[in-house]
Formats: sequence, C-alpha cells, structure tokens
Amino acid sequence: MPEYGANTPILVGVAAVQQNKEDYESALEPVALMEQALRDAAIDAGSVQLLSLADEILVPKSLWSYTDPGRLLAVALGAHSAKTLLAEFGILQQSLLTRACQRIKEGDAEVVLVAGGEARFRALCASKAGVEAFETPQDNAEPDITLRPQDDMWSSVESDSGLGMPVGYYAILDSALRYKQGLTVSQHRDQMASMYARLSEVAANNPDAWSDQVASASHIREPSAANRMLAFPYTKLHNSQWNVDQAAGLILCSVRVAEALGIERSKWVFPQAFSESNAMSVVASRKDLGANPGFRVAGQVAMALAGLDFNDVRFCELYSCFPYAVRVQVEEFGLDLNRDVSITGGMTFGGGPLNNFALQATVKMAQLLRKNPTETGLVTTVSGLLTKQACALWSANPGIKGWTYADVTDQVNEQTEVCELVENYRGTGSVAGYTVLYQGLDPWRAVAVFDLPDGRRTVAYNEDSAMMTDMMTQECCGISYDVGEGRFRKR
Repeated sequence: MPEYGANTPILVGVAAVQQNKEDYESALEPVALMEQALRDAAIDAGSVQLLSLADEILVPKSLWSYTDPGRLLAVALGAHSAKTLLAEFGILQQSLLTRACQRIKEGDAEVVLVAGGEARFRALCASKAGVEAFETPQDNAEPDITLRPQDDMWSSVESDSGLGMPVGYYAILDSALRYKQGLTVSQHRDQMASMYARLSEVAANNPDAWSDQVASASHIREPSAANRMLAFPYTKLHNSQWNVDQAAGLILCSVRVAEALGIERSKWVFPQAFSESNAMSVVASRKDLGANPGFRVAGQVAMALAGLDFNDVRFCELYSCFPYAVRVQVEEFGLDLNRDVSITGGMTFGGGPLNNFALQATVKMAQLLRKNPTETGLVTTVSGLLTKQACALWSANPGIKGWTYADVTDQVNEQTEVCELVENYRGTGSVAGYTVLYQGLDPWRAVAVFDLPDGRRTVAYNEDSAMMTDMMTQECCGISYDVGEGRFRKR
C-alpha cells in the first residue's frame, strides 16, 4: 500500500442534511442547515474538537443573502481563529476542495471546513404565504478571501436572442451532440428519458435524496401539466431541482491531526487525484458544440495521475444539471451508456441545491467508499454553462503518488477552438445547434446558433409556430436559413 505523510490531506468527517417542511417558520435557514451539516460531520469523524480547530471555512455562494456565511459558521462553531472564504458563482465547487487539500499538504492549514447549502423549498413555502423567509442579516461582513471568475459566461449576442436561463443553452449543446452522434430527434429523447428514469431509481434508494418516487421514461420524455417542456427537448424532469432544503458539511485535516485526535482509520477517505479546467468561453462561440475538451482533458489527466482507467472506477457521480452534461461526459470519457452515472440520483431526483451539489455528492461518495475500501470513486463538477470542468478521484486508500492535482486550463484552451460572435448579421447561416424555448405550456421562440460562411457565428430566433413545430419533430442541425436582424427564416 502507498505510504502517506503527516501532511497528507484526508477527508475525515462528512454529513448531508435535508429538511422538507412546509412550515417555513419552523424550518431552518440556509446557514443553520450548513451549521448542522458541519456539526454532524464532526460527529461522523468522532471528534467535535475538529470544529474549533478549523483554520479555514470555505463556502460556495448561493441565492441566500449572507455576505460572509463562513463567519456566521465560525462564530456558531467556536472556530474563532478561522479565516473565511466565499466562492462566487462561476467558481468550481471542486476548487474549494482543491484549496483545502493544497493548504493542508503545504502545511498552511491543519483543519479545513467546507460547507454549502440552500433552503429554497423553505423560501418557496414562505413566498406562497405572501412573506419572505427570514435570514440572519449581514450588512457589512466581508470574507477574508473571495474567489471570482475572470470572464463572462454569456454574451449579449446570446441574450438578445432570448437565451437567459441555463436550460436553453444546454438544450442547444445537446442538439449538436445528438447531430454529431447520428441520433434522430426521437432516439435522442428516448435515450435521455431512459437515463433519467434510471436516475430516479437510484434516488429512490438513496435516503438523502429529495425524491423517493420512481419516474417512468415515458413520463419524463413527454411534456404534461406536471412536467412541462422548458426548452426542447428538455422537460422539467430533465432539469436540476434547486427548490430543495439541503446542505453538506465536509471536514478535511492532515494525517497528523487525525492521528493526534484518535480519528479511526476507517473514517479516512483519501483524495487521490484532482484536475480542473478554468478555461472560459461562451456557449455560442464554441466551434464544436457537441464536444467538451475540458472534460476530455480533465478526465484523462486525473486518471493518469491516479494510474487508473475509467473502467477501473466502479462508483461515479457525473454532474447532472441537464442531460447534455451527463451525455457529453459519457462521450468524452468513453463510458458504457448502460452503466450507472450517479450514486445519488442526480440533480433532478437527488436534489440540486444551487452551487452545492458537488459537495453533496462527495459526502455520499465518501460514505460509499468507506464501505467499499478497495474501490475508487469519481465525482465531477461543472461551473457555469458547462464553462468549467473538474474531476476528483477519491478512495479509502491513498493514491500511488499521494494526493496530486493538475490545473489543465492551458491544455484545454489549446484544444478549444472558438469562433468570433457577431450581431446584426445578414445572409445565410447553417444551424450548429438549436432549441425551442417555452413559456408556460406553449412554445415561445426557436433559438439557433448559426455557422456563417466566413467562419464566424451568430445567434438568431424565430417565433413562427409552424417553424417551431418543424424544429421539434425533425433534425434541423446542418440546415441553412436566411438570417437578418437577429431573426432567421426558411430560405
């Protein structure tokens, strides 16, 4: 077995908490859920002393109003000397775990707490009652460290066409992958429905999942009043469910601290190899909309660092905000379409608290690996509109090189071809990817990304009902249209 040193980072305490209470007044607010998750994680580790020993508390930003939730947690947990960090939207959730491992490995920290969570269901119940759910106010609090993305995640050319919510962007990407794979529109819908039906089965067997109901492939595939179409071919049950009350708490420390506190060896979970790409490009500019160089490179590098192959990894949690995220990872990793891609039930059925799901998944993975100490688990992360990607390999045993990390941003930039985006284009264009956006139960607007004859790109829309029907019943990628003033029509 590989050896490990005193500064080797290990995950020793994990916990996921969930509440599903329609009585919003008695339900815990987001920071209280995070506090509970960390307290439970310390109990899981067998040492509540870990909380007061924390050197840093790291939290990913979500939709709550706190400006420095880490400080609220530090005060509540008695971690008075801990520095706090807030990772804004656009920062990989995996980056928090990477930082924790780096700080411990380099001797700059001994104990790091990572927590995230949301209480959107609580807020929704309060809103239905005509009030706003209470959150502990923080007027001038600022974290010691704030992480922010370097570039924009979308462009005005895209938003001017009507694209706003992520579901539309992902549906466009998925149409391009479908076309690349040679699937018909119907075959594509069948494949996604089958994949998500299996995710619902996994969630039904996961006590920490938001949903315990198995959904049939036909119910997921076809729109209805209870499962409306959002952006063709995505129904609501293809969409991450963020109206949940869930939180995760993870405690990482050095082997030195674990041994000093007498934390049982059976509790230790080793980070083996992490890889991250922070390369950023807006969706419509990506030359190959049906590919993802970020995951291709991050996956290859993580496996090489760990001395493994994807076929060696029995347990995996592929980030599942929308079907394209899962399908493109299966494609880039070369995975068997019939294998399980989740241990939680994914973000639709397991629950997808905004900007926190990777932490929820890591908790479940750690619990599973403790019971299966000879196995390795893969957890992947996405940030933005599949803008950034990360892979993390974990095991109950140390890796062949201890914990290793690779920033593959430069490699991904080299392998990502982008096109110049233009607005106010007039002429012909060939569809590179498209969707039909819905408002309520009705189709509202077809939006397409166009390849232009000079190699540039633009985005345009069409609101004709017959056109939208055509685009939902037959493949329109590769077809040329007339484009002008931000709209497109048949030639």
